[in-house]
Amino acid sequence: MLEIKNLKASINSKQILKGLNLSIKPGEVHAIMGPNGSGKSTLANVLSGKNGYEVSGELNFKGESLNEIPVEVRAQKGLFLAFQYPLEIPGVNTNNFLKTSLNSVRKARGEKELDTLAFLKIVKEKSSELGIDEKILARQLNVGFSGGEKKKNEILQMKILDPYFSILDETDSGLDIDALKTVAKGVNSSRTKQKSFLVITHYQRLLDYIKPDFVHVLSDGKIVKTGCGDLAQELEKTGYKKLN
Repeated sequence: MLEIKNLKASINSKQILKGLNLSIKPGEVHAIMGPNGSGKSTLANVLSGKNGYEVSGELNFKGESLNEIPVEVRAQKGLFLAFQYPLEIPGVNTNNFLKTSLNSVRKARGEKELDTLAFLKIVKEKSSELGIDEKILARQLNVGFSGGEKKKNEILQMKILDPYFSILDETDSGLDIDALKTVAKGVNSSRTKQKSFLVITHYQRLLDYIKPDFVHVLSDGKIVKTGCGDLAQELEKTGYKKLN
């Protein structure tokens, strides 16, 4: 699904990723943990195609190089990023945003675009599945939303867009236990043999609900340790100091 070889990334002449290697197969859930400044969010941004980074190395998704592919095309090909800090976009209705996004993806896949009734049927189904109040979808995108509502809205977007590969960039940051369970439910209900996830987090608590196949520790721009779910519990006890 995703193959990363010797990935290096710099911004404003500062190198952040320093030769990162990672392989994620279809159906796998991988977690990335690491201290502040280790490069976790940079990895998420580079994978999604965010501008501003100088990038080298191999970055392949489903056998195709992503190096020269812009962010919107990556999304159409099935890459999804749930932001650590979702943006507020005044004047943009949440439902309209979701419908436009979904139809853009469907069009890129050669599928028929959905009319309003067909779209609202999907929204109702996915909102009910996650326990999200549909009323928030009539509001402007993330405007006036609580932190938990913003994160739930991101997961609802993921469920509706149904991507092949989802990146969760510290989606658990600042969440109470109910919102955390909603995020986990969204991921767990989407797990199939064809879909993969990269969960980026500081803390082990999210991984109590989303059981990863592999846990990687990122430090100073490289993956320095890989293990199973038990590694996250070990890091919760010992911290990252021993890795440096």
